[in-house]
Amino acid sequence: MTKRLLFITGTRADFGKLEPLAAAARDAGFPVSFYVTGMHLMDRYGRTKLEVARFPGAEIFEFQNQREGDPQDMILAKTVLGFSDFLTEHRPDLAIVHGDRIEALACALVCATNYIRSAHVEGGEVSGTIDEVFRHCNTKLATHHFVSSADAARRVMALGEPAASIHVIGSPELDFHSQPSGVTLEEVRAHYGIPFPEFGIATFHPVTSEAASMGDQAAALFGALAESGRAFVVIAPNNDPGSEAIFRVLDGLPKDRFRILPSMRFAHFSELMKNAACMVGNSSAGVREAPFLGLPSLDIGTRQTNRASAPSIATASAFDREAILAFLAGHWGRAHDRHTAFGEGRAADRFVAVLRDPDFWARGLQKQFNDLG
Repeated sequence: MTKRLLFITGTRADFGKLEPLAAAARDAGFPVSFYVTGMHLMDRYGRTKLEVARFPGAEIFEFQNQREGDPQDMILAKTVLGFSDFLTEHRPDLAIVHGDRIEALACALVCATNYIRSAHVEGGEVSGTIDEVFRHCNTKLATHHFVSSADAARRVMALGEPAASIHVIGSPELDFHSQPSGVTLEEVRAHYGIPFPEFGIATFHPVTSEAASMGDQAAALFGALAESGRAFVVIAPNNDPGSEAIFRVLDGLPKDRFRILPSMRFAHFSELMKNAACMVGNSSAGVREAPFLGLPSLDIGTRQTNRASAPSIATASAFDREAILAFLAGHWGRAHDRHTAFGEGRAADRFVAVLRDPDFWARGLQKQFNDLG
């Protein structure tokens, strides 16, 4: 029997990473479906469930797991209940979760308690916030691991996971960025109303452990960007605690130099990054995709602490006005060589090769801790 795959997605970001894997699995003959929840269903964040719905050849299931302002523990509880109920009718052969979000944690937990085979994509990474804790929890709950680098594989083994369950495939979103986006920059500008001849990209998400100071951090960062005189396309933050304070800052930015978007289609975002002068903020795109594309990036604050290093990445506090202005003055439009520490754009092929191996499906579901050495 052909194995049925279920991909769980709660944000625009994780869908961009899961989509290449799902497309390759579908094309290899695996029945593919998506469990769509989280920010995807919220108007404020662009109702990006529509992006998932455009994926051809997959069954789509939706679950509303939150309302505006719900705390993370409540979202976790709602998602556990909703996904558990879903599994009473639909029992996939493999559930695939990504990264460190609440939705992934909830679904990985439900899979573990119901002895459903699960795979965690991009485990074994560090960031320095509570998201890192969620990521490591997902690793312990999952039965299989598709990681982005040898360093990540080593950390997953340090958590007691056997080497046979760990597969280094690279970062899946790089598969998309390594190919033509399928749209032109002119089409992107027209679709999103971007008038600037040259631009940087800015994305600043909340850090949950620093929620009380996110407004001050955002005011300092975007104040420096405004002072630079440069133009920026700003992608709105996610819905973690502290986002309201960031939105208030964004609402006050001058409209002639800041184009604020709730979200973007992944193809359009890829083309935008390929033509940007730099990237500023604390999105993982700034430390993963940007170096791969040779785009200079300034990583702000603690959200991506220790996540990655590359010659094209600079770091600064949101309050370090001089460092931010110096980066913009010295690195704006400066291209770098492609950085391939997180893969060369072949993650999907490697993913499918693992799925085609009978040993993958023969592994037992009862987990044991494996001591290093």
